[in-house]
Order: sequence, then C-alpha cells, then structure tokens
Amino acid sequence: MSKLYLVPDRKDMERMCGLAAEYDCAFEYNDFYIATVMDDSERQEEIIAGYRAYREGYAGEAGATNGFSEDTMHGAFLDVTVHSDDPLIRDVSMLRVRQSMETAKGMGLKGVVFHTGRLAGFRAAGYLSNWRDRNEAFFREIADRYPAQQIYMENMFDEAPDILAGLAEKMRDVKNFGVCLDYAHAMISRCPGREWIEALGPYIRHIHINDNDLQNDLHLAVGAGRLDWQEFDRLIRQNQIEAPVLVEVSGYEAQRESLRYMKRYGIYPMERERENQNASAI
Repeated sequence: MSKLYLVPDRKDMERMCGLAAEYDCAFEYNDFYIATVMDDSERQEEIIAGYRAYREGYAGEAGATNGFSEDTMHGAFLDVTVHSDDPLIRDVSMLRVRQSMETAKGMGLKGVVFHTGRLAGFRAAGYLSNWRDRNEAFFREIADRYPAQQIYMENMFDEAPDILAGLAEKMRDVKNFGVCLDYAHAMISRCPGREWIEALGPYIRHIHINDNDLQNDLHLAVGAGRLDWQEFDRLIRQNQIEAPVLVEVSGYEAQRESLRYMKRYGIYPMERERENQNASAI
C-alpha cells in the first residue's frame, strides 16, 4: 500500500502520533510556509524541536534512523510567483522557495510541495510560456541543488491540467521533480476528474485529498462533502498511479473520520473491501 500522510497538530501530538501509528502514516508539516515563521529562525527551531521530541520517539519504535525521513512539508506558496515579469517579485518568490528547501534539507525531509502560482483562467500565450519556461529553469536549479528532496508541484486553482502537465513533461528527466495532484482543487474546476488524472497521471508522485461542496476549497473530512470518492478510487487504480496520499484536513477528529471512511470503503490507498474479503476467505 502507498504511504498515507497526515497534517500534524502541534497542540495534540500524543493523539496525532497514535493515529499515525495506527494507520502507518507519515507527516506533512504545514508550519513553515508562513512568512513570520520563515523569517524567525528561533521560532522555526522551536517548532522543529517540538515535533522532533515526538516524531523521533515514534520513528524509533518503527526502527527508523531519522524521525523525519519519510515526512514532507508544504513550502511557501502565498504570493509566490517565480514566473513574474517583475524582477523584485520574482526574486523574493525565489527566495521563499529556497528558504523552504533549506528548512526541508535541515530537517531531513523527503519532499516539499509548492503551488503552480498561476492566475487561474488567464491563458494569454505569453503569460503561459513565461510560466512554463521560468518555472522549468528555476526548479531545475532547485532540484539539482537539493537532490535529497523531492519537489512536488501542486495544482492550485488551475482551471485545467494541461499547463501543469506541459511543465511536468518538460521536466520528466528530473528525477526529484513531479506533480502533486490536489484532487479537491481539481474538483472545483470545470474540468472532470478523469481528465485531471489522465493528463497528470504519468507525473503524479504525491496526492492531496479532502472534501468540499464542488464549489469552494473547504478542506472537509473525506466523505463529509460532495466529492465522489468511489470515482477517485477507480480513476487512480485504472490509471495505475502509485503515489503517497496526504489526508489534508486539520485536527485529529477530522483526520480520524477521514481515515475511517477511507478504510470502510477501500478508498485508495486503502485496500478495497472485496480484497479484504478475498483475503479472509483464503
């Protein structure tokens, strides 16, 4: 089974680690994309030390040598546009990405998630070519500089998968670069889930899931909204995608509810009930 990920809650780490142990989950940290934290090294170290106190003990029970070795983090994304025509905006955006990568390297994390940062629906040819070419050049440099970390480019409020797929195809030779499919984001676009998964399938290395009302990015527990999770499961399996999945909801209760729903209905990467029944019959 592909790895499951949870967003840890620093105020509830005893229960979070217990839930992670029950479902064999890693963590994806959401603390380090905020500017006030990124620019405060003491605050960063305080947060990291707090996580380490729990994480290394939990990982030690599993025989791991580094408590963070399978974990990931969300990199800077608010107002980050490395493709901007404005050199000042471009420079500070690149700085924020590099800061994110330095944090991940320092923690020994497996990977970092960034967003496309595109203006959704704006498809002027010059803008799109700038976005692709500047992102390709910059993230090739970043991937080369940080070979131990995976770089995942996530669809934000992109209206269709074609532009991200084009970048991913251009960077197909970069071993530590790939797509993070945010299925909830995809489902509030006007483009069907099938098109997102088929277009991005060859490049998907990480997946984010949560639920919504098909109109707003609500980050509800899986099963608490209107997304068709049986369709998600079918599309992922039919396209033979094998990628870790982050249950991107906040708080212990919503994460436990999501995991129980996924287990009950066999939603990827959980085993299907039919497979469980067959296994029991043998």
